Amino acid sequence: MRIGNKEFDTITKTSIMGILNVTPDSFSDGGQFNEKDQALFQVEKMINEGADIIDIGGESTRPGFAPVSEQEEIQRTIPIIELIHERFDTIISIDTYKAVTAQAAILAGAAMVNDVWGFKRDEKMAEVVAKYGVACCLMHNRLNRDYDNFMGDVKTDLLRSVEIALKGGVDRGSIILDPGVGFGKSLNQNLETIGKVGSLKALGFPILLATSRKSVIGKTLNVEVDQRIEGTLVTTVMAVIAGCGFVRVHDVEANRRAIEMTRAIMEQSRY
Repeated sequence: MRIGNKEFDTITKTSIMGILNVTPDSFSDGGQFNEKDQALFQVEKMINEGADIIDIGGESTRPGFAPVSEQEEIQRTIPIIELIHERFDTIISIDTYKAVTAQAAILAGAAMVNDVWGFKRDEKMAEVVAKYGVACCLMHNRLNRDYDNFMGDVKTDLLRSVEIALKGGVDRGSIILDPGVGFGKSLNQNLETIGKVGSLKALGFPILLATSRKSVIGKTLNVEVDQRIEGTLVTTVMAVIAGCGFVRVHDVEANRRAIEMTRAIMEQSRY
């Protein structure tokens, strides 16, 4: 698929989306990169380590997060996006569920919209993405955990997001799906999502797995946020084996090495 000015092989390669949170309250790196110089240093580091996309978020989505206004989100993200677009040849993604923020980010240089509500929170999101012809990642999310058939319901929910996108004029080839690990799911449901992520390929879209430093790892291994890299790497290996086109991570270099090692083994063993 094409995102911005770059082609992505989502069939035989797993590309890396590096995370840049310009928020004071992100669960993993809150406050570290909300200054311009710090943010640019981190972006350059991630690019040098192998990030294919930089995903910029101006509102934390951690449990118990405080929502921010569109104006505040724009003030946090747009100056950074403009600087990144000016200084680096990389694909920029905006992590938002608000159409106003998404449009401002696209005009500033973003080539992708990453929506944690899969276009279900703001009815104008699909219209904005379609208008500017950018890519989008539609994540699975729910306010409750009332599932009848867990993975079946996740697929149904994701297809509803796809329907919203297509009806709004979004090109089918611009859509990526994210099963939403850590959102609207119990610990066991999150583990099941990771283990069965490959089944989502049957929906006909590239899959992005985002597990980096999340609570499913912390609770499973009983470790704090800064000790979750090993657990993250295991999930990245599983994403590669499952055929995911993208992983969204904080620790780019370690995850790139895990991807390359997994791919080398798979190629030699005709996995």
